[in-house]
Amino acid sequence: MSGIGLSDVAHVAALARLAFSEKEAEAMARDLEQILEHVRSLDALDTEGVPPTAHGFELATPLRPDHPVPPFDPELAVSNAPERQGTAFLVPKVLEEEG
Repeated sequence: MSGIGLSDVAHVAALARLAFSEKEAEAMARDLEQILEHVRSLDALDTEGVPPTAHGFELATPLRPDHPVPPFDPELAVSNAPERQGTAFLVPKVLEEEG
């Protein structure tokens, strides 16, 4: 199996908007490869007949009554916002325009 290369680390870092020095990228590649190697070692385990599970034990799902409540005051919701337009939060654009 091919390892994690510096180009892979650079690609994922760009997607996550992270900046790594070359030394940090090399360390990240080694760490990610170790993680993948550990996950690959799990393939050797015999899981035949073991049901899929999210938890090792049953968890209670606490429920509360679903009662309607008055809506939150929009003016109060944006009162501490650094930037707003009316009752909407203004945030930086993160997606590129298509076309």
